[in-house]
Amino acid sequence: MFTYVKLFFRFLSGEEFPDTPEFDADRALNDQPLREARDRARHGDWQAARKVVEDAGADWELKGRRVGLLSDLAATDDGWLYAWLRAAPSDPSAVLIQAAMLGHKAGEARGSASAANTSAEQFAGFEQLSEASAQVSQRAMALAAPNDPLPWVEMLGTMFADRHARTAYFDEIFDEGRRRDPFNFDLHWTALSLRCQKWGGSHDLMFATARGVAEAAPPGYSAVMLPLFAHFEYSMIEYGWGERTDKTLKAHRRYFTRPEVQQELDHWIAKWRAGTPNPAKLSTCRQWQALYYSLAGRRAEAKAVFDEIGQFVVPTTGWGYFWAGGEYGYLKAWMWANRI
Repeated sequence: MFTYVKLFFRFLSGEEFPDTPEFDADRALNDQPLREARDRARHGDWQAARKVVEDAGADWELKGRRVGLLSDLAATDDGWLYAWLRAAPSDPSAVLIQAAMLGHKAGEARGSASAANTSAEQFAGFEQLSEASAQVSQRAMALAAPNDPLPWVEMLGTMFADRHARTAYFDEIFDEGRRRDPFNFDLHWTALSLRCQKWGGSHDLMFATARGVAEAAPPGYSAVMLPLFAHFEYSMIEYGWGERTDKTLKAHRRYFTRPEVQQELDHWIAKWRAGTPNPAKLSTCRQWQALYYSLAGRRAEAKAVFDEIGQFVVPTTGWGYFWAGGEYGYLKAWMWANRI
């Protein structure tokens, strides 16, 4: 009721209302060639999918985004992908999309619940599909261009289901991926996630991974934002693991108002803004900034970033760490930033 009263008085004052966020993945996609290729693939035109991946060239962040979206499509409609694989079984892009598709299905099989709330059947599906993804990723690695890191990103992703592989092969896969693309966002995001405490690593390992690449990367690179995500992981584990209540939210907010935390995160944001960001991860980087500012109680800065994000959005990982769902968290923070 209080929200409606505030809206009524804003209406009477003649104040302009911001556009309410819409969680529309299609309209949030700022890559017209990818949108068109995806739509044509739905009708069986795998050549369009091949072309849009190849057109990304050596922009590995853009290529990774295009592979990811096409693999998501293949997870629900794979006819075009298997037609492509039958026509060109050694096409590196097709094999990579197949590996990513299997990884997507593995994540869906497990679900997003904690280990305690995940069934043995879910874990079994997760492990089987991750193993299938690892096998196809090995083939993608053999077919990859000399500097393409993306099959190594996919292989790292399969290690969430394979503790032995994390112990035996993590360094080998991570090092080769970094040799190919030293500041690759997805590679380092996957690595710091594998090294975080909830996956058997530690806070120190996670922060070292995030800060190392953020320090080495040039201004504007998406990887510069990874320490923000490391702080989200840390706060979630330390102050709200398994809970999303008003009490835990207050604890998270106390953490993000610490002077030393704000000093560090402000530094990384300034470095990112000092360069030219890659559009492929622009929404993710901006959303992490909006999340940080919201948790830190910095309303004006949060609103400015929400305005940059725009009306159409797909909430990225992080919002659901602090609120009961990503869309709910994004909307709550947006409303607070806009005084609604």
